[in-house]
Amino acid sequence: MAISPQIYTSENPIDFRAPPPSPIGSSRGSSFANDEIFSEYLENFLQVPDLTLPDKFFPKQIFVENPPKIDFLLLQSDSILQVLIDSVTNIGCFQLVNYGIPGEELRLALSEAATIFRVAPEKKKAVTRSSERIYGFEEVHVDGENEEVTEEFLWGRDERLKKEMEGIMPFEYSKFNNRLEAILLDLEKIAKKLLEVLRKNFPNKTMYQDDHLMQSSDFVSSACYLYKHNRKISNDDLSSSLRYEVIKMLLRGIDISHALCLHICDGSSEFHVYSKKGWVSFSPENNALVITVGDQTQVLSEGHYKRVTGRPMFRGEKEDCISMAYLYSPPPPPSTAVAATIHGFQERDDRKNTISLGQQAMFALVLILVYQFLFFIYNCL
Repeated sequence: MAISPQIYTSENPIDFRAPPPSPIGSSRGSSFANDEIFSEYLENFLQVPDLTLPDKFFPKQIFVENPPKIDFLLLQSDSILQVLIDSVTNIGCFQLVNYGIPGEELRLALSEAATIFRVAPEKKKAVTRSSERIYGFEEVHVDGENEEVTEEFLWGRDERLKKEMEGIMPFEYSKFNNRLEAILLDLEKIAKKLLEVLRKNFPNKTMYQDDHLMQSSDFVSSACYLYKHNRKISNDDLSSSLRYEVIKMLLRGIDISHALCLHICDGSSEFHVYSKKGWVSFSPENNALVITVGDQTQVLSEGHYKRVTGRPMFRGEKEDCISMAYLYSPPPPPSTAVAATIHGFQERDDRKNTISLGQQAMFALVLILVYQFLFFIYNCL
């Protein structure tokens, strides 16, 4: 009787797969030759591929002549108006001078804004922007290769933000907040005037015809981005860091809807404008505001003006630099405000005319007592 061979069984069977063959031959005499072949193989096939995005996805940087300087006091001139419209149509921005705000006031506001970024990282987390929080610090991601060129803080007229920031730095934030409020009142008047000028070239469309922009639940009347530009970025790393910033801007852009953006970036060496047309950069004039077009203006002009995203850059500075970007949105149309007021009155009238369940029960009890009293009087008679 033949005895079958015993089969080895186990819960974890042994893997008998052979290892891959070695690229180096087994002969001792060919060791040197095999080393050369192996080294050449590694040099040819273990190189990191070039992951540079093609121009179709990553726009080329184009240096252009400085956009025209528009004198705010001469906006009513037809020739100035035409220059402004041409600049906005071509690159989506222009420079504004003689706008009436002293340069010293703006520099003081920027200096006080620098204190915002001195908050300790653990305290910044409590005031970091999220899906539930519109205003506050932008979360910073830092690694060994792509260090953040800028840090961001979004300011707004929000009592929650004011209370939390004053809890962290009561004196500094209160002082900065008061100064910024005063400056933004002047910037708001400037932006309102500029938008009125641009409206003259809107194609037969009133400013408030698209009320959905103003009636949106996340509509923000005005906000201000504060940017801290990192001085630690060396000139050698600036090019790669700049491309990193461009990718971030293309992916995110400015997430607050607005009509115009007024950039305060005195002392910046370059100003970059990103749009679907490409990536344009120029050297802004000192003491000039750079004005860029927002999404609301693009919609209201039926695409005649294209929205762009602007960002200043500072090269070779010995200390951190601060810039601001004021996002202006026109107030809701009067019809919307009146409708909201009427709706509020109607709600109050409805509340007045509605009889609660408790009131109904009390009324029924009174009727029963009155009926019992009348029935008693009737029986006595």
